[in-house]
Amino acid sequence: MQVGLITDSLGSRPLDEVLDITAELSLDTVEIATGNWSESPHANLGELVSRKAARDELAGRIAARGLTLSALNANGNSLHPVSGPAHDACVRDSIRVASEMGVPTVVMMSGLPGARGEKSPNWITTSWPPETLEILEYQWNEVAIPYWTELAAFARRHDVRLAIEMHARQLVFNPTTLRRLQDEVGDDVVGANLDPSHLMWMGADIPTVIRALGSSIFHVHAKDARVETHNLAVNGINDTLPPARSAERSWNYVTLGLGHPGGATFWADFVYGLKAVGYSGPLNIEHEDIVVGSLEGVRKSAELLRSVVLRDPADWTPADI
Repeated sequence: MQVGLITDSLGSRPLDEVLDITAELSLDTVEIATGNWSESPHANLGELVSRKAARDELAGRIAARGLTLSALNANGNSLHPVSGPAHDACVRDSIRVASEMGVPTVVMMSGLPGARGEKSPNWITTSWPPETLEILEYQWNEVAIPYWTELAAFARRHDVRLAIEMHARQLVFNPTTLRRLQDEVGDDVVGANLDPSHLMWMGADIPTVIRALGSSIFHVHAKDARVETHNLAVNGINDTLPPARSAERSWNYVTLGLGHPGGATFWADFVYGLKAVGYSGPLNIEHEDIVVGSLEGVRKSAELLRSVVLRDPADWTPADI
């Protein structure tokens, strides 16, 4: 495994400074956002698509620090009834750039359609009243599956894997919905970007999630979440308050080790669980803690992951037992 950084975690700083910090922290990889919901402070996707010199220059700046580019990130909503085509264009350009640069993975979300004729996405979270399931089947069968069948074929032609971040207000938000998509479009090119923080606040047990996903884990984001039990006890887990009102929310994204009750022990178990299912890729730190400064949060996260990461292959093989 490798420990890395999503450069948007330090998005207010120029790329060269972020790369220097990443190297100083003895990290191995970076993940760079290319657009959609990110302002893409560290990449100009248009230039990367059109100019080999721009791709070479970016690769050189990363390699000069002894780092690798482990993924591009194009998180957005390609299934949005209005803005979906623009988000899809960013995804496809990101796949093209990843292919040209030898980057194995593009991180993205599944997207979320509206109901038939709607102009806004519609996240179905219950099976009642009855029209909810009608909406859900429309979203899957008439929007998502046709789109993802074609996108998977596009990624396959470019030899790039798509790592879907299971996230609230997305059609794919847990392992079961990811498996439904994989069953339709193929699990060779579509898998999981495992960001445990989203599944934590939704109530999933992360070790069980890892075992359920197994080889479908293509990529990992290292991000923590804290369930604020004093607010949860009053309002339940569903929460529409903005992150700026963190003291009132039922849950918050926090610096690694400060959220899940297990602390550093949880993250050691997390790494071991990943290794047990054969994962050997990056653990890319994503800092979204509004209480802790971004540089301090990244440093503390890096210290924690460096102390628990398992880098070397096992000595034994199945033939030995």
